[in-house]
This record gives sequence, C-alpha cells and structure tokens, in this order.
Amino acid sequence: MSSVLQLTRYLRIAALLLACSVAVAAEQPALTLEAVTQKVTQDNPNLAQMLARAKAMAAIPSQEGSLPDPQISFNAMSLPTNSFNTRQEDMTQLGFGLSQGIPFPGKLALREQAARYEAEAATLNADELRLVLLSDVKILWWQVFYLDRSLEIVDSNHNLLQQFVDIARSKYEVGEGLQQDVLLAQLELSKLLDQKISLTGMRRGTVAKLNALLNQPANTTAQLPAKVALQLQEIRPEDRLYQQAETSRPLLESERQGINGAQSKLDLAKKDILPDFNVEAAYGARNNMPNGTRRSDLLSLGVSMNVPIFAGSKQNKMIDQRSSELMQQRYALQDQWNSVRSQITQSHSDYQRAKQQFVLFDTGIIPQARQTVASMLAGYQVNKVDFLNLVRSQITLFEYETQYWKAFTEAQQALAELSANVGEDDIYE
Repeated sequence: MSSVLQLTRYLRIAALLLACSVAVAAEQPALTLEAVTQKVTQDNPNLAQMLARAKAMAAIPSQEGSLPDPQISFNAMSLPTNSFNTRQEDMTQLGFGLSQGIPFPGKLALREQAARYEAEAATLNADELRLVLLSDVKILWWQVFYLDRSLEIVDSNHNLLQQFVDIARSKYEVGEGLQQDVLLAQLELSKLLDQKISLTGMRRGTVAKLNALLNQPANTTAQLPAKVALQLQEIRPEDRLYQQAETSRPLLESERQGINGAQSKLDLAKKDILPDFNVEAAYGARNNMPNGTRRSDLLSLGVSMNVPIFAGSKQNKMIDQRSSELMQQRYALQDQWNSVRSQITQSHSDYQRAKQQFVLFDTGIIPQARQTVASMLAGYQVNKVDFLNLVRSQITLFEYETQYWKAFTEAQQALAELSANVGEDDIYE
C-alpha cells in the first residue's frame, strides 16, 4: 500500500511541475493567427531578400534598353619627335574624336523587353514566396493550437483518472475493491504523464519552427488563444478553383513571363545576325606654319560595322539555344500547371475529409463516448461495471477528443494550403 501512495505522490509532483511550466507560458500575450501572418510578411528574411532581388532586377530593363556609352578620344597626330613642335610639320595636328555604337534597329528594344519580363517574373516569385510563407506559418500555428488542446485534454483526463484512483482506493480500503484496480489507474496516469511530456516536447519544436519563420529567437515563447471559432465553411468545387488559380497563382504567371522573356531572347538572337554600327567623328586642329602659311583644320567622319562571318558557329547556334530555352519554359509552365491542379485537388480532398471527421466527432462519437463513460462510472460505483472497462472507456474518450481537435486543425491547415495553391483567400462559396 505504501508503494501505491509513493507512486501517487510522485505523479502529482510531476504533474504540478508540468502545470507550472504551462502557467508561466500563459503569462505571455496571446499570439493570434492574424498577428503571425502579418509578422511573417514584414520580418521574414527570405521574403526580404526576394523582394530586394526583385527591386534590383527592376532596374535592369532601362540599362539594357540604353545605347552604349559614347567614347571620346584625344590625340596628337604626326608630332615630330626631334622638336615636338606642332608648327614644324604640315601633317601635325591635335585631334579630338567622338564615337557612338549603334545596335541594329530593334535589338535594344528586345533586350529591354526580355529584361522587363525577367524583372516581372522576379516580382511574381516574391509573391509566390509570400503565399508559401503564409501557408507555412498558418500550418505551424494550427499545429501549436492542436498541441495545446491535446495538453488540455491530457490534464482533464489526468484529473478524471485521479478521481478513478480515489474511488478505487476508497473501495479497496473498505474491502469492496481490488488493489489491481488502483495499480491499473496509476499505470494509466503514468501513461498520461508520458504523453504530456511528449506533447510538450513536440510543442517546443513546432514553436521553434514558427519562430524561425517570424525571424525571432527559436526559444521565444508562444501563447496562443485558447478559443477560436469552431466553424468550417463550404469551399468551391475544384473546377472553379482551377480557374481561379490559372489567373491568380503567381507561380503560373511567373512561368508565363519566363516564356515571354525566352521569346524575346529568341527574337534578339535572330536579329544578332544583322550588323551593329559604330559612327565616328574626329576633328584635327592644326597651327599655322612658322612662315605664316595658314593650315586649315581637318574633320574626319566614318561608319563601321561588324561582319558576322562566323554565323554558322555563333549566331545560328545562339538561335538554336534560345529555341530550346523557349521550349523548356513552355514545358515548365505545363508541368507547373499540372502540379498546381494536383495540389488543389489534394488540399480540397484533405479539407473535405477532415471536415466530415470533425462533424462526426462533434455530433456523434464524442457525445456518445461521454455518455458511455458517465454510465460506466455510475455502474462501477455500485459494483455493476468492471474497473478495467471503466478505464478503457475513459481512454477511448480521450482518444476521440484528441482526434476531434486533430480533424479540426487538419481542416484549417488544408485551407491554408488550398489558399496558397489557388493564389488567393477567396475560396469559399
């Protein structure tokens, strides 16, 4: 009997320590779902670097569409080395030149166009990352919420089983019960404490992941609201969600911009076989001769162009390369579109399944299980129900209550994924 009392005392101390840790966390302000979604879009470093990259690429198109910088030159021509006198020789002159490269008409526009498409794709990639981050942070938040509810259920069941222990002990002390009933209840209490330790560890790990997305120390505590609206709305059919995703999903639009950019590069490659020009102008100033003979200044004008004599191994190969890149982009878009539809279907199915399970547990299974436990407890107190069956009924109720919250949070997580897959939150009927 003394061993039973010592075990009971140990279990109560362990439960008190775990309860104290939860109480300390409860002093922190509640971390709402709205707060984490706002914070992740403001503070996540990965999103910040993607936005910085998009801003940097937005500055490229004007560079690509500008003419090359003009070149200026200064020279002394035909300067005699014996005297360095600019008036000694008739050909001596001090020159100033200006030259400007001019690509074949249309090339600059195509370069700017390709860069603009790439910049738009970079911005869309940042938008896609924002959707992914919002989905991830919501999933983690709901996972923490589920673990909190599971810990509450463990505490509640611990109190109920403690009452069972007290009842079993009282009956044992008056000779109406068995010591094995007391030991069985103590064993179930130990199992609950083991589950609580496991759930507490899982919660710490999940909160660490959540903190990483929110750009704050991994050991920052997170206290979530204890209550949320227990309502699961109807969502639109898959076909309508497909239509929304086709126009709303940044990932798909980014791939389309990639196709446009690849097409512009292909058009540019076809124009590269045409020559670029270089316009030059030079002015040579000459001093009068020592005998007073006047010498006129000289003006030189010229136009040069490159000759693509290696087109077979250079420009034509560039056309082949750009053609293959364009096909690659088109295949990539089709692959992404297939993946998006698959993701939508999966999330849609997960939500419908979790929603049906939630309703079933809420309206049928849990009320029936609670009635069963209450009936068996009353029967046990008058020796009409075996203690083992009473404990089993309570454990079954504990499992159903946990599955109830699991179904609810899985439905919310599926909605988070579905919104990200569609590209917007407007997914409800």
